[in-house]
Amino acid sequence: MATHEDLYAKACRVIPGGVDSPVRAFNAVGGTPIFVASGKGAYLTLADGRKVLDCCCSWGAMILGHADPGIVEAVSQAAARGTTFGIATPGEAELAERIVARIPFVDKVRLVNSGTEAVMTAIRLARGVTGRDLIIKCEGCYHGHSDGLLVSAGSGAMTAGDGTQPASAGIPTPIAEETLVVPYNDAEAVAAVLAAHSGRVAAVILEPVAGNMGCVPPKPGYLKAVQEAAHAAGALFICDEVINAWRFGLGLYSAAAGLEPDIVTMGKVIGGGFPLAAVGARAAIMDALAPTGRVYQAGTLSGNPVAVAAAIETLDRLAADPPYARLAAMAERIERGVNAAAERHGVPLRVQRHATIFTPFATDTLPVTNLAESKRCDAALYGRFFHGMLDRGVYLEPSQFEVNFVSAAHTDADIDLFLQAADDTFATLG
Repeated sequence: MATHEDLYAKACRVIPGGVDSPVRAFNAVGGTPIFVASGKGAYLTLADGRKVLDCCCSWGAMILGHADPGIVEAVSQAAARGTTFGIATPGEAELAERIVARIPFVDKVRLVNSGTEAVMTAIRLARGVTGRDLIIKCEGCYHGHSDGLLVSAGSGAMTAGDGTQPASAGIPTPIAEETLVVPYNDAEAVAAVLAAHSGRVAAVILEPVAGNMGCVPPKPGYLKAVQEAAHAAGALFICDEVINAWRFGLGLYSAAAGLEPDIVTMGKVIGGGFPLAAVGARAAIMDALAPTGRVYQAGTLSGNPVAVAAAIETLDRLAADPPYARLAAMAERIERGVNAAAERHGVPLRVQRHATIFTPFATDTLPVTNLAESKRCDAALYGRFFHGMLDRGVYLEPSQFEVNFVSAAHTDADIDLFLQAADDTFATLG
């Protein structure tokens, strides 16, 4: 049986850094990255034979758990009919109907392959319909790796750049300068930047519940104030719900919060574990996309029938038996149990939670409300906590700047295992 060290060495010979997405390299927590052989329900079987409880859930996509029988059956049937045609299929409209039916301010959606692609399309659409160039984003909010949005990006980009420059080489300065950055949870800063660049801002984009500087919920009234400021300045308001969509309930967080963003992006959960995301808006905005309008977007694999089958099965299952109250209850148990154990052992680490998502921040001072506060947490302590949990059979996100998830496949016994692992880990850290 191959070790993770052997597999990583092999991968490094043919893949940059040995991984196909940077955060998988464990740079934020240290050590050798793990390799997965298979997953079933709430558990992963690693390449070295160990079985671990999965709280990453493919970065939130696996809300029904791994290898769910219904999804496996749906995609198997779809694949048997053909995996991609580059031609429209009936399922695309069926999925779009399910999405539109749950979002009062969305008339149409365009299916794409990733969250990055959805946000890239949303930004181009906003610029196309407003005739403006500038975009306002929040520090620590990650909106994919398109050029203009890798300024003060969260997630795996957190360790690159200085917050004012792109977190990547290869991005021309003029493109980076079209992105204006403000702190998350600071509506006054948004209004000030809009005023300073009057008539030039196409859109303000943010994650309604931030998930790429750790779990950071919005302050009361913050999102509404940003929406109003954007509209007063003639800019569009974009909610990036790649993580949020169908994560807290049936539909979007922004809709449940009484907002009406002009453009929304969705991903993760709605793809059912396959590469699928979407951008949506009122018909007047969406019809600016080609072929009906002059804003160009295309994709050979967009809306491919296998991903669409997984998405339809996922959304139908969530609608038939919504798991959200149970997921929130399990996440609350983790929050209360971990915080009590950390305090008992004298370890400065506390869980911050919103509904079904949570982050163990290496601090004893909550709440964390923005990127600056998140970055003040003890990354080295989080790394030790991460590896202590992994050694005891629980896989968390390999960065303090990410969020963890519970899935419908998790059980109360799994939460018991999590809390025991946390208590045992704290005993070694206190």
